[in-house]
Parts: sequence; C-alpha cells; structure tokens
Amino acid sequence: MNLSEIKTGQQAVIVKVHGHGGFRKRIVEMGFIKGQTVKVLLNAPLQDPVKYKVMGYEVSLRRAEAELIEVKSPGNDTDKGADTVSGKVYTVEDEAAAAHAAARAAGGPAPDTDEAITVALIGNPNCGKTSLFNFASGAHARVGNYSGVTVDATEATAHFEGRTLLLTDLPGTYSLSCYSPEELYVRRQLADNSPDVIVNVIDASNLERNLYLTTQLVDMDLRMVCAFNMYDEFERRGDHVDLATLERLLGVPIVPTSFKSGHGVAELMRTVVEVADDRNDVSRHIHIPYGHEIEDGIRHIQHYLKLDEHLASRFSTRYLAIKMLEHDADVTAFVEQHVESEHRSDHRQQLLAARDYACARVLEETGTDSETAIMDAKYGFIHGALKEAGYATGTKADTYRTTHLLDSMLSHKYLGFPIFFLILFLMFEATFVLGQYPMDWIEAAVEGLGQWVTTAMADGPLRSMLVDGVIGGVGSVIVFLPQILILYTFISFMEDSGYMARAAFIMDRLMHGMGLHGKSFIPLIMAFGCNVPAVMATRTIESRRSRIITMMILPFMSCSARLPIYIMIVGIFFQQSQRALVLISLYLTGIIMAVLMSNIFARCVMGGEDTPFVMELPPYRWPTAKAVWRHTWEKGKEYLKKMGGIILVASIIVWALSYFPHNDKSDQQTAMESSYLGRFGKAIEPVFAPQGFNWKLDVSILSGVGAKEIVASTLGVLYSENANGEGDDGDADAGSSETADPADLSDFSELSESSRFTKIGNIMRAEGITPGTAYAYLIFVLLYFPCIATIVAIKNETASWRWALTAAIYTTAVAWGASALAAMIARAIC
Repeated sequence: MNLSEIKTGQQAVIVKVHGHGGFRKRIVEMGFIKGQTVKVLLNAPLQDPVKYKVMGYEVSLRRAEAELIEVKSPGNDTDKGADTVSGKVYTVEDEAAAAHAAARAAGGPAPDTDEAITVALIGNPNCGKTSLFNFASGAHARVGNYSGVTVDATEATAHFEGRTLLLTDLPGTYSLSCYSPEELYVRRQLADNSPDVIVNVIDASNLERNLYLTTQLVDMDLRMVCAFNMYDEFERRGDHVDLATLERLLGVPIVPTSFKSGHGVAELMRTVVEVADDRNDVSRHIHIPYGHEIEDGIRHIQHYLKLDEHLASRFSTRYLAIKMLEHDADVTAFVEQHVESEHRSDHRQQLLAARDYACARVLEETGTDSETAIMDAKYGFIHGALKEAGYATGTKADTYRTTHLLDSMLSHKYLGFPIFFLILFLMFEATFVLGQYPMDWIEAAVEGLGQWVTTAMADGPLRSMLVDGVIGGVGSVIVFLPQILILYTFISFMEDSGYMARAAFIMDRLMHGMGLHGKSFIPLIMAFGCNVPAVMATRTIESRRSRIITMMILPFMSCSARLPIYIMIVGIFFQQSQRALVLISLYLTGIIMAVLMSNIFARCVMGGEDTPFVMELPPYRWPTAKAVWRHTWEKGKEYLKKMGGIILVASIIVWALSYFPHNDKSDQQTAMESSYLGRFGKAIEPVFAPQGFNWKLDVSILSGVGAKEIVASTLGVLYSENANGEGDDGDADAGSSETADPADLSDFSELSESSRFTKIGNIMRAEGITPGTAYAYLIFVLLYFPCIATIVAIKNETASWRWALTAAIYTTAVAWGASALAAMIARAIC
C-alpha cells in the first residue's frame, strides 16, 4: 500500500520511495527513508496536501507525492523496545534506519536487513543475462541461444550476505525503442515497477553495440550496475579496455564477470547492494551529450514537461524529451494523454509545438532527422568513450574464427539444407534406436504391474479401471519418456550451441520467398517443443501482419505432445528401417503446410508489405553438460506432471465412457461398442469414412482437443481392454480375422519384446487398419485443432476470439482434407 492510503492517527513503516530524480532525492532528504516510521496527522477525504510526522517533525506532502511512497503496517514489532526520548517514540525501525545511515556515513557495509532489493536484469540477446539469473538464484529459467525466446519477465529470489534480492529477468532487447513488443515490454517494466537497481549485462565481445542500450538506460536516470560478461573470452582474445575510465565516463560501476564459471558474480551482487544503499562512489548520473541543437531542443521540451509535477516526479524529463524528439509514439501518446487528462489543452499544444520546433531546427542544422541525429550522437559518445578507455581488440584467440569456419559449411548456400536434414535424421534415428531399450524396460514394468493387479484383485469395475484406465492409459504414454528426453537433449544442444539460429537463417531463404517472414522461424522452431510459448514468442515480430500469420500457422508445427502418438503408430505399422524417415516426413509435412498456408494468408487474407529479416547469429559455443541436462530434465518433469494430472484424469474418463453401461454377458468388443463412448464413436464414424478410420481412432482424435498426449492414452485405454482380455481373446480374434495379414504381423514382431504393444498392433491390424490408414491418421493428428491452451494463447496475443476460432476451424479443415488425400493415395498405391 502507499502512504496516501493511511488514515489520520495511524502509523506506517516506509518500505520504498518510488519516483524519480530530484523528487526522490528531496523526499529522502526530508526523512522519508526505508525503515522509518511515519504518523499521519491529518488525511481528510479532500485534504491535499496531507500532514505527516516523521523523525520528530511535521511535514506536508501532496497526495500524488504520498502515492509514490510504499509503506507497510508496523505490526506488533513496532511496540517492542519502544522508548520515549524527548517526547519522540523511538522504535526498532528507527534503530535500523539509524544504523543503516551511520554505516553509509562511515563508508562501511550496511547491516543485515530484511528489506528486499528489487533487481531487473536487462541486456542484448545472447549476452548471458539468463545465465546470471540462474547462477545467482539457483533457478532453472532457460532460453535458447537466439534472440526473441524470452518473451515474459521471469522472477526468482537470491540471497547474498544477509540481503534478499528479488531478481527479474527481462526479455533480451537491443534498445528501448517502440518498434517491437519486447522493447515496449522492457521499457514499461522499468518505468512502472521502478526496480531499486538495474543490472545491465554487456557482452564483452560486442562492446559498441551493447553500450547503445546502456546509453538509453543512462538517459532514464536509473541506478545501474554493468556486468562486463564473458570476460574470460575477452582476456583470452587479448582484448583490452580500462574499466575504471569507462566507469567514470558512464557514471556506472562495471564488474567483470563470466556467468559460465560464476566468476565475478559475488562481486556483482556486492556492488548491487552498494548501489541500492547509495554507498557506491562510482555511481552517479551523467548526461549523454547530443550537440547544441539537440540539447537546446531537450531543454525547450523539458521546460514544459517540468510544469507537470506528476510527470516530473515519476520520470526523467530529459528522457521523456529525448523520446519525444525521436518521435517515439508510445511516449508521445502517454504524455499527450496525461496532459489532456489534467485539462491542460494549451499545455499539450505548447509541448507539441516545442517538439516540432526543436525537430525542425535539428533537421535544418544537421541535415538529418532528430531520431537519426540522436542515434548518431549516442554511437559517437560510445566510440569516444571506448577510445578514451583505450579499447583495443586482441589477436590471441579469435572466438569468431571457429564460428566462421563452421558457418562456411553449416550455413553454406548448397550444403546448409542437406546438413540440416541430416541432423534431423540423426536426431529421430537416435530417438527410436537409443530410446527403444529404456522404452522396453518401462513397458515391461507397466505390463508387469497390470498383470499383478489383475492377479491380485477380483474381477469388477475397480480392477478394470486400474488395469485398463490408469495403467493402460497412463502407461501407454509414460513409456515414451525416454524418447522425449532424447529429443529434447538434441534440441537443447542445438539451441545452446548457436546452431538453431543458423537453422532459422537457412530456412529463411526458402520461406521468405513463399510469403513467410524469416524471423517467424524462431517461434516455429519453439513450436516443436510446445505451441503455447511459441505463440507468445511472436511478440518479437515487429509487424502485426507477420505476427498474426505466424500464429495462424504455428499449429502445423509438430509439438512434443504429438511425439508419443507418432512413436506408437509408427512403431506398430512400419519397419525399423522406415521409422525415422516416416517421422521426418511428418515434421516436413507440417513445415510445408505452414509455408503454403502462410503464403495464402499473406496474399489473400492479410496484404501489405512485410518487414525485412534481421537476426543476430551468435558465435558457436560448446554447451555445458549441466545446462543441457537441466533443460532436458525440466521438460521430463513437465511430461511426468502431465502423467499424474490431465492424462490420468482423461484416461479414467475415457475408461468410464467405454465401460458403462456394462453388460457382463456381452463379449468385450460388443460391450465396448455399446458403451457411451462406442455409441458416440459410431455416430461420427461417417465423418472420417474417406480416411478409413474406425470409431476408436475417431474418439481418440476428439479426445486430443484438450491435450495431444490424451490421444495416445485414449488408444491405450480402448485397446488395452482387448489386449488385457481374459484368455487373450484379442489375439484369438486377430488370428481368426480375415483382414489380418500374417506377413504384416511378422514385420510388427520386430518392434519390441513388449507383449502388450504386440497385442495392440495385432488388434488394430485385425480391425482393418493398414499402414496407409495409419499414416493418414498421423497426418490428421499433425495438422488438426491445436490444444485448448494454444487457442487461448492466440486469443490473448491477438486480443480477439476471431483469430483464435479461425485457427481452430481452418486447421481442422486442412487436416481432414490432407488426411483424406493421403488415404486415397495410399489405397491407390497399395
């Protein structure tokens, strides 16, 4: 709560003073410091200013100023140890504040305190910001080694020498302009949340580019510490810069760090605490010089901004003036809206007139627009500062030498595509071959557990629910955990090494010519893991047109939730030598369909010009085993959580619908077909007649609307009731079926030693499901309705149900047509 909310006669303890610049300094000088107790003397409903008593004397604050002071109730601790000295109530909060002030005056370390320090981490993409976040907090946040992955702030708590630091990892951004959503997001986070300290992470190998963001933070007049990251590589190359001189020129303390090894993190945290406590000698505010014409314009605009005390107390008027000179639409709209809300139309006109006059003078004087002139001045300041600090690059070890050598092959005009697809083939081949052994072990354990429950319990609904519902449903999905872990190990390695950015670069040449924005490939790559964060990652695309088109085609990217379905069906119907190729064909089908549909959307639905593809290609780095394992295990844990949550519940629901109404006199097949689920499946069976699906496949497709993993568990439940039948009726039926092909069954026997999967495969083939039908089924699963969570994410990102429902309907229609075509081609070939 804020101080303006405290009523007359009540007391509160100051937690934090928000606000900015001179206002904040004046408030603190008046005695409104952290830990100090304030008593409200008079705060009537229409009272303004409000009277307070702090540090033994009375002061008055405007209500708007009191709103910027965060307070808490003193609680019971306020009365403990209270003593009356010269008519003043002396509390433990006063003691803490006095000790804190005495320590600062003496230049020593501040005493331990419970007051948390809010710290925002900001930096360019690939600067190591998230590595610092993980190292300092012990959290497991992670982003891939390419820009645009982190799209939301991630928070965690760190502890250092008795202090609590609330860390916020903001999205990577190159600047604080308003051209992309993540730039606006970062800027608003800094302005609205007023962190105590900003840690600006700088990539030491790209100083000039990284310092551009630093100069913008300097303009905002925020307390800041710079982490000079990747310092080990900086020294290894033989680079040199006088950090003390650079600190003095920027007015910001700089700490050499290497977040990979943890070098410098402790010193960085210590400096953060010093800056938060105003105990750092280096930290001071400077003005980036922009030349006399721009500076005159800044002062001219500032004059009108300072007339508004509300704006002046919350923001640096110099920063607002610079942004207005840059014609920043967001800042200009905010300032205009604020002065209009204060019924100062003349003030608004004067402000805009001052901006336009200053811009015209800059254009007349320099021959360039004010935005370009400010940008040039920033880089001029950076260049001069680095020159004065003696910055020089070394030649001992060139980080980019290896990168350039690898790129000559991996990003080659002709070799890039074959190498990319070879890597995909190896990834899927390893997923099948290496994952088969642990899969067999888990499947054997699931099979043994089912047999034990069958033997230990009497026949009835409870045993059927446990064996066919819980064990059959969840077990049919959990067996694919090894393949999931192997797949994510490969993806993690490619992301952390820097190759995933090259994949986007390689694919852009194909996709951009067919109507898909090159930068859209990043969300598309993310969608192979999960469509939901991929939809959120579209915020990094500047063009709304490209952003919406990307969201519309993301569901065609095969998320990891579909992988268990692929492995189950492909393993049953295709030979060992065919499986990796079949799996690759599914992923490529999704990519091709995404390209085709994006072309249609771009030409027929959403016209207009697109923005160019600009993307950083970071240097190749060998990922640490710890980072790869952590990412892989985090995904594994998410998978296991689903097993105990939505998959378990869905499996039980599917079992209940397939079990009731139950008739003990009917055989299993007849009983299932007469169940609620069977009746519903038979009713919709004509819809999928062109594909050749039976009612069980139809029902499994519908169950996947909630989450795609449920498709595999539904198949497990429906076919487990036959596979686990008394006397192996399922096998007997399969053997006597006219549609069963003994040659096909012998091919299936090489899948694994698992008897339950063998039975399920026999039953599916006996029901007339051919490899062609199975492939058409996989095509439908690949392309149809994204899960509910993805639909909601699209709605949230577009702020419209129109696009969310469009994605749901058109993807299902495309899936139906593509799967019907695949089934027809398969029947014609066979």
